[in-house]
Amino acid sequence: MQSAEEKLKTLLVKTGKTLSTAESCTGGLISHRITTVSGSSSYYLGSVISYANSVKMGVLGVSAEVLESEGPVCSKVARMMAEGVRKTTGATYSVSTTGLAEGSDEYGNPEGTVWIGVSGPKGTDTLKFISNSGERKKNIGRFADAALDALVSFIEKDLSTCISE
Repeated sequence: MQSAEEKLKTLLVKTGKTLSTAESCTGGLISHRITTVSGSSSYYLGSVISYANSVKMGVLGVSAEVLESEGPVCSKVARMMAEGVRKTTGATYSVSTTGLAEGSDEYGNPEGTVWIGVSGPKGTDTLKFISNSGERKKNIGRFADAALDALVSFIEKDLSTCISE
């Protein structure tokens, strides 16, 4: 069975599309997993690891007002991160993660919460994923798995609608 990273390669190489990532709580793990696949340089443009809110705002264009009112772990921030990295890199598709690998926050998000953003030519979707592992490393790994799976599903759906139109 193909991994999500290998499926991405198949989809993107076949269609000539490109990919970028914006990671906060996953700290580059998604990028690492994508680049372990031979030939990823033909479709993977790069990543912004925006652990700090200042980078989310300054590089990715995330709204300071949203960060202040809703916090960094929310659908709006995941959306802005995915759209921001896509715009910055010129990629066809992008994925973002913003969450809590451990601890909770003052906005009511429990440990293990991540928001994932996926963006492409036809729009952007977000989804919330919760990992209850209780271990930071496991949560980060599960976040990366969920983000890669969401990205593959998003691209497959996007490409199937392109074919049927």
